[in-house]
Amino acid sequence: MAASRGTASKKVSAGILAYRKTSETVEVLLVHPGGPFWRNKDGGVWTIPKGEIDPGEDPEQAARREFEEELGPAASVGALRALGEIRQKGGKRVVAFAGASDFDPRRISSNMFEIEWPPRSGRRQQFPEVDRAEWFDIETARIKVIQGQVDLLDRLLEALS
Repeated sequence: MAASRGTASKKVSAGILAYRKTSETVEVLLVHPGGPFWRNKDGGVWTIPKGEIDPGEDPEQAARREFEEELGPAASVGALRALGEIRQKGGKRVVAFAGASDFDPRRISSNMFEIEWPPRSGRRQQFPEVDRAEWFDIETARIKVIQGQVDLLDRLLEALS
């Protein structure tokens, strides 16, 4: 899928909704964005690990690459099944996949990004792209995840049934 399909200015991202089945329920792995803006925010800001698809890159490979970049080399996920595409608020398109995982969130090792912080200070600081990851049951995930990704939870449950 070409990232420029539709409007050329909108990039397409790919991501993985990792899941694990317990004896009682299905849990999903979500990540919390790093950096000072997100530090004190919780409900409605968590997301699936995702990132932009490079030109000519296969969406599944992009999703796997981003999963490892955001969680670290210890992160692994099994065979992926397509969950389709969603459009988030602001128009960002995300091609999503689901895969079983047993990732231990304590082993997170995210890549870093740099911004000027505090704003207009002239100082540049580095922050992790993702500052934490956690497993959530589906109902809790509905509260934690950004609104544009809630549909992925339903698609996962449908795919697993």
